[in-house]
Order: sequence, then C-alpha cells, then structure tokens
Amino acid sequence: MRPIVEFTRVTREYGSRIALDDVCLRLEPGELTFLVGPSGAGKTTLLKLINREIRPTSGEVWVDGIPAHRLKTHRVSDLRRRVGVVFQDFKLLPRLTTIENVALALQVGDLRISDGEAMDRALDALEAVGLGDRGKAFPHQLSGGQQQRVAVARAVVAQPPLLIADEPTGNLDLDTAWEMMDLFRDIAAWGTSVLIATHNVEIVTRLQRRVVTLVQGRLVRDQPAGAIGRMAWLASS
Repeated sequence: MRPIVEFTRVTREYGSRIALDDVCLRLEPGELTFLVGPSGAGKTTLLKLINREIRPTSGEVWVDGIPAHRLKTHRVSDLRRRVGVVFQDFKLLPRLTTIENVALALQVGDLRISDGEAMDRALDALEAVGLGDRGKAFPHQLSGGQQQRVAVARAVVAQPPLLIADEPTGNLDLDTAWEMMDLFRDIAAWGTSVLIATHNVEIVTRLQRRVVTLVQGRLVRDQPAGAIGRMAWLASS
C-alpha cells in the first residue's frame, strides 16, 4: 500500500539554520501518529512541508502520491484538498456561523460545489464532531473545546486522506483535550491518517500510538504503537 506521506532525506534550511536535517519518514493510511520534540525541534516545519507551505532545501516530500517538493504553484490546491489542517488557535472566521465556517472550506477547495451541497456536508461534519445542534452559533458563542471541534469539522469536511494538527490541545483544559483525542482516534478509525504535533506528555504516553521524535531537526526516534515509554519520551523532550 502506498504511504500517505513519505519524506526521503529531507532537509530544510532557513539561511544558516537547519530546521530539518536528512529526515526520512513514512506515514501509512489510517494511522494516528504523534510528532513530538522540544520547541525548535522542527515539528512545525515538517507540517508546513506536508501542506506545501514551504519546500524542502533538498530531498523529496510525497503526499498521497503528489510530489510536494517539486509541485508547481498552480497545483498546490490539488495537494491541499488531500490535507486537512487543525490549528492551535482555531482560525475560525468570527462573522460566520459554525456551519458557514465549515461550508466555506468546501467551497474554497472546489468552486463547483453548490451552496446547498456545501451546507449539507458541513452539517454532516458538525454532527460527526458532536455539534450538529450548534450550526447557527457564532464562534464567540462557543467554548474553546467546541471551537476546536468546529475546526476539526472544517478540516475533515472534504474527507481528506490526511489530517495534520499543530498543538491542537494547547489551548484546552485536560478534560477537553481528552475529548479531542477521542475525536482524533475516531477520525483515524474512519481511515484518515492523523499526524498530531504535541507537547502533551500524558496524552502521548497513555494513548500508546506511534510516536516520531524530532530533536534539533533530526528524527531521533520512531516508536511503534504500544511501545511508548514515558521516560524515553521525556528524555528526548
């Protein structure tokens, strides 16, 4: 089976600083993976390479069979339709209702989708994250956890094969963070690959999923699901 993401000897430099150094990585379809490491380790850079916000200085980045490393600008939208993104600070549009926020993600990605279809699919996505009754609410009327659920609905409404999340529980209390992790596990169970960059030691340790560790831009550890040791994780952080 073709990997959903494949990095082959990827290096990314910012001037004289090396953000990623000779990274090789494969993510399989339907796999939930944690990306960990101290601040400045290169986690955000790796996510930006997947979403083709930046290109590698050298090496190859493949996303669902698309060569992101050599992708022409006019084809970036093709790649981004395959990648849902969840941000720490939600990035919801305050003047749109929750259902409008989610529907807009569909319409931006595919101009052929009618308003009616976009709203129907947006409601389905909101129901999938447990917010089917809050479609008419505005972001400021929701709790932080609810806003993050809307952000997840927006990321998955187009049913992308890959979901990436950058510190998605960073602004949430622990109970709400666990609810979000349950949601991400459900999404992976539906067949979507999920890659979560996080500093949350307790969540990573307890869930026992695959953990990829970056330190100073290098991939120093790749632990399979069920083999996560708390002390080993902490030692790399």
